Amino acid sequence: MTTVTAEGPAAAGDLDRPAGPARWARAALLFATFVCAACGLVYELALITLGGYLIGNTVQQASIVLAVFVFAMGIGALAAKRLQRRPVLAFAAIEGTLALVGGLSVLALYAAFAWLDLYQPALVVTALAIGTLIGAEIPVLMTLIQRIREQAAGDAVADLFAADYVGALIGGLAFPFLLLPRFGQIEGALLVGAVNVVAATIVVGGVFGRSLPRRHVAAVAGGLTAVLVVLGGAAVLAADFETSARQALFEDPIVHVERSAYQELVVTESVDLTGRRDVRLFLNGDLQLSSIDEYRYHEALVHPAMAGAHGRVLVLGGGDGLAIREVLRYPDVREVVNVELDPAVTRLARAEPRLVELNEGSLGDPRVRVEHADAFSWLRSDRGLFDVVVADFPDPEDMATAKLYSLELYQLVANALAPDGRIVVQGGSPFFAPDAFWCVEATIRAAGLHPLAYSADVPSFGNWGFVLARRDAPLTALAMPAPAPPGLRYVDAAVLDAATVFPPDRARRPVDVSTLVDPKIVEYQRKGWRDY
Repeated sequence: MTTVTAEGPAAAGDLDRPAGPARWARAALLFATFVCAACGLVYELALITLGGYLIGNTVQQASIVLAVFVFAMGIGALAAKRLQRRPVLAFAAIEGTLALVGGLSVLALYAAFAWLDLYQPALVVTALAIGTLIGAEIPVLMTLIQRIREQAAGDAVADLFAADYVGALIGGLAFPFLLLPRFGQIEGALLVGAVNVVAATIVVGGVFGRSLPRRHVAAVAGGLTAVLVVLGGAAVLAADFETSARQALFEDPIVHVERSAYQELVVTESVDLTGRRDVRLFLNGDLQLSSIDEYRYHEALVHPAMAGAHGRVLVLGGGDGLAIREVLRYPDVREVVNVELDPAVTRLARAEPRLVELNEGSLGDPRVRVEHADAFSWLRSDRGLFDVVVADFPDPEDMATAKLYSLELYQLVANALAPDGRIVVQGGSPFFAPDAFWCVEATIRAAGLHPLAYSADVPSFGNWGFVLARRDAPLTALAMPAPAPPGLRYVDAAVLDAATVFPPDRARRPVDVSTLVDPKIVEYQRKGWRDY
């Protein structure tokens, strides 16, 4: 291979002499490697995160993205063999294309999901394209660094991979702690695309600018400028695009939207011809409540568990304040502890007028104490004993939520229950996902508690199931608290008598217990909802 040293002349192809001492040029190339690695990892994380937001099932989305990326990087490395003759121009072309494809990737995939219903094919194509370009970077950079100065191949590989790995570390940390919360997914990806242009500028303009014919430098400068113009234009339009794309996903007008560190929160509102309002809360696109019938769900969830001592109540999840509203109907409740992971949910429930009207300002009641923490971790500490535990968690659609329906969590709850304490769990739909529902019941039983399954009809969700369990003695029937609080619109003694009856096609079935290391409930959930 023809090389260029600080003292030596001439090189092959489009490369002549770096614009400055070899040591400076080598440092600039290693810095460009660092930048490229950081950008590449951000693109991977952005695609994984977007899939988690839009599709759910983060494990599956991560597996698809990572597998396709690694495969495509191999393709890119092989393709880079043909780029060795003109490595400077090749690197500029790779970075400019990567800036466009990677920078616009989130925007394009969001559009594919919102309007075309082609998200998964678009994801695979996008991951293939980005992975191929990333895979071509290192071989081309290797060629460049070896042409700057004589260096053993092993030493050059070590230097490049050290810069690459450190860049990946910075990119991996920057995405969740800086880019996502500060810029969001669309604008964050566009910004990273601009950083790819910076890497190309460092190599072409800063290191090898004087070695290239002027027409090549002008072509590269024009191309990279065009890329920046496209990315800048997309950034200007990003907010309007996101608003339009998001609205395409929801039937009713959006009145509030925000993205927290954990999820996207959307509130919609519609008014029908009779003047009836329907306020809905969505988390990551999944419906959490409708103001038309949420009382059915929350009354069925809370009141059967309140039949007995209920001076101290623990609400796990339920940061919208609606389950707490039902708990506070009992004047002899002394304390309610709400453990909610996402502060944005409770902040919204305290401040959004439509939600405050629904929850009747429950989170502001002096008897309520809100703690923002992971419920599993929170329960591992000694928090005293509770008469009632209400578990109002999101459905177990991935590993993160599956642990909230695990044997280990129910064992922790059992340890937190007073001698006659009760726990009630929302268990999903016995009709749409019967295996998942009965898995909840079986897992609670395996934790040493005595469960009783029941269901309620909630039109927004369909037939919905719950599991009430007691620590020390079996439950034979549901009962209303005596006296029942005023103002209930759905549950009464007759409704609860019928609620424990399941038709033969949805009766208890043999299912496995769900644990932390073997979260059976996730597959049961996917299997049940696959055809709906």
